[in-house]
Amino acid sequence: MIERKAHLLKVEELLRDSPVVAVIGARQVGKTTLSRQVVQRYGEPAHVFDLESSEDLARLADPMLTLSSLRGLVVLDEVQRRPELFPTLRVLADRRPLPARFLVLGSASPDLLRQSSESLAGRVAYYELPCLSLAETGSAEMDKLWLRGGFPASFTARNDTASVRWRRDFVRTFLELDIPQLGIAIPGATLERFWAMLAHYHAQIWNGSELARAFGVSHHAVRRYLDALESTFMVRSLKPWSANLAKRQVKSPKVYVRDSGLLHRLLNIDTQEQVERHPKVGASWEGFVIENIIRALDADESQCYFWAAHSGGEIDLLIHGGGCLRGFEVKRTSAPAVTRSMHNAFKNLELESLDVIHAGQDSFPLAEGIRAVAAARILTDLPESAE
Repeated sequence: MIERKAHLLKVEELLRDSPVVAVIGARQVGKTTLSRQVVQRYGEPAHVFDLESSEDLARLADPMLTLSSLRGLVVLDEVQRRPELFPTLRVLADRRPLPARFLVLGSASPDLLRQSSESLAGRVAYYELPCLSLAETGSAEMDKLWLRGGFPASFTARNDTASVRWRRDFVRTFLELDIPQLGIAIPGATLERFWAMLAHYHAQIWNGSELARAFGVSHHAVRRYLDALESTFMVRSLKPWSANLAKRQVKSPKVYVRDSGLLHRLLNIDTQEQVERHPKVGASWEGFVIENIIRALDADESQCYFWAAHSGGEIDLLIHGGGCLRGFEVKRTSAPAVTRSMHNAFKNLELESLDVIHAGQDSFPLAEGIRAVAAARILTDLPESAE
């Protein structure tokens, strides 16, 4: 098992400050395993309810009666199955003194987010548990993490064949079982076709009309499909950054399949050799690096953007935080160079820094304010440039 200590410490910190902590994230990303570690370290009585268990569901037939007498830590796993629990949690979270704190786990669904925000406003702290990143696997495993993705069972599979099998089964289970249970009324076969099509648009500007024509539905329908995959952490949409420039700027989001392993499964890529030869190798690398930059800098989703102008020029990732704007370009090359477009973007967007993330081994300056940073060194070199 891979140690996920940073996430463990953050959840423990939130539990000290909030009566209810909701750990959300994709299915099979490790939420239950993390909760077990929290329980082991909590130091007080702990009570765990698995809402996929008929026995535990029966125990919660009268949730107020069952939960009100408990002390210490109460864990509710797969809470999206019982959104009607949130009003009960609101009442229990308002007790003083507070006899118990609640750790709720669930895949992000419209029901989960809506019910919890309505019933637990001001009482709940959210924490998203992402897939494994380079900070957890180590840079020496970068190619393996890129190929297999960051779902723990896929990454730690005994070989590539077993990893492919796990991801294939995950996609099928997600579409056939998880999507209906999350209250998303889209047929699994339809969403599978859209997801596979979206994989071929990975790292491109969202064009709902084009996808709708290719799919034979309205642009409203494909937007609904995209929202479903976003709400379950399968897809990332980077918002466009708008600067006060004379140029016409792109105003549509840029779309990525968040996990590189699932992207490769949807593209029928099974080995590292196939990745390197595939036409989407650059786009796959870009998405993988962007996810790891966001994790390395612990950036909030609301801080992450991209920028592009219709006349040309683009920055793959912008992170706005601490009063400054940092830019990141991702290049699948071992010999990065500064382009005129980079110089113009650095000046016009008034960037604090521009880091060109590349596939080579070394980090070095390219120009004033612009550096080449090796992807294998982003854990050390990117935080350094923020100082």
